[in-house]
Amino acid sequence: MLKTAEDLLGEYVWEVYDLLVLPPCFSFGGMENPCLTFLTPTLLAGDKSLVPTIAHEIAHSWTGNLVTNRNFEHFWLNEGFTTFFERKIVGRMHGEPFRHFECIGGWTELECGIKDLGEKHDFTKLVPDLKGVDPDEAFSVIPYEKGQALLFYLESILGGPDVFEKFLKAYVEEYKYQSIDTDIWKAFLYKHFSDKEDILNKVDWDAWLYAPGLPPVKPEYDNTLAKKCTDLRKAWLEADENDLGQFTAKDIEDFSSPQISEFLGFLDQEEPLSIKKVEKLNETYKLGERNNAEIKFRWIRLCLRAHWKDIIPEAVKFITEQGRMKFTRPIYRCLYDWDETRELAVSTYKDHSSEMMHATRQGVGRDLHLIADDKPQDG
Repeated sequence: MLKTAEDLLGEYVWEVYDLLVLPPCFSFGGMENPCLTFLTPTLLAGDKSLVPTIAHEIAHSWTGNLVTNRNFEHFWLNEGFTTFFERKIVGRMHGEPFRHFECIGGWTELECGIKDLGEKHDFTKLVPDLKGVDPDEAFSVIPYEKGQALLFYLESILGGPDVFEKFLKAYVEEYKYQSIDTDIWKAFLYKHFSDKEDILNKVDWDAWLYAPGLPPVKPEYDNTLAKKCTDLRKAWLEADENDLGQFTAKDIEDFSSPQISEFLGFLDQEEPLSIKKVEKLNETYKLGERNNAEIKFRWIRLCLRAHWKDIIPEAVKFITEQGRMKFTRPIYRCLYDWDETRELAVSTYKDHSSEMMHATRQGVGRDLHLIADDKPQDG
């Protein structure tokens, strides 16, 4: 994986690359310290299905540690680039369709993130105004996935992977050991592609960089691996509640763990399912028995939105046994949004907040309206 990254980005300059799995309270999927990456134990799925996070942290050795964003308003230069490179790495290792599949999943997460914040919220801008704001408050999926989508889109209009990868390597070489902002990056993009200025001028830069909500363009992704997930989602959504016997365990027999996760993610984008369908999903696919954290998270969130009471103990167990913000904050929000579990969400937080890292404790506290925001929300 490191060799693949070097092929894409140039020499790995840090000499050593080690990994350290931290206690479950760790707030993040990983932390890209030079030479030693910290990881959450939620990545230990047993089937190597969550390896893309390792690719992400490796990519940070170039974008983040070698070329750094000047401040957190330009955080996408760190995380958007790194997410883009992460998927480049796994695409070279597992095939381009898998890269596109990961991008489709990322777009789903982007939609969820914008929905959670509010489509007019300043934090949904790729380059937000963070004056007087604690950067931890603004932390979300937006700079990761909106930034990745912009780079994927630019790659598609500027000549494809072979052409764009040369630009990316030149970008890293030009700005290594420096901290830059979006204007500097954009100027270098125009300089490198001076023969394609007419194409670049057609990009709606204001909408991509400074407008809230979804990007103005959704990149065209290959849906070869996602089609099974969307087809099964469609079948469940359209099925009559008296005809759920049509579904069997064979439906997902050849699904990979990422495909099961995306199937649940696609379902979660729709209106909440009925209790009967949720119970049949669990009975048929044994979703409650799976240890993969991504699958567990999406299953719990789907069930909470459906107000299935049987999932409540599992939800509380999940948010108290690990503190990864990607999982913990959305589950707390779901518990808070359901009248029947609102008091449980608050009491669980109060009982366990001392076990959380600061970022998780502050984030969940704001989600539960127990800690005031540093800045009024726009939506």
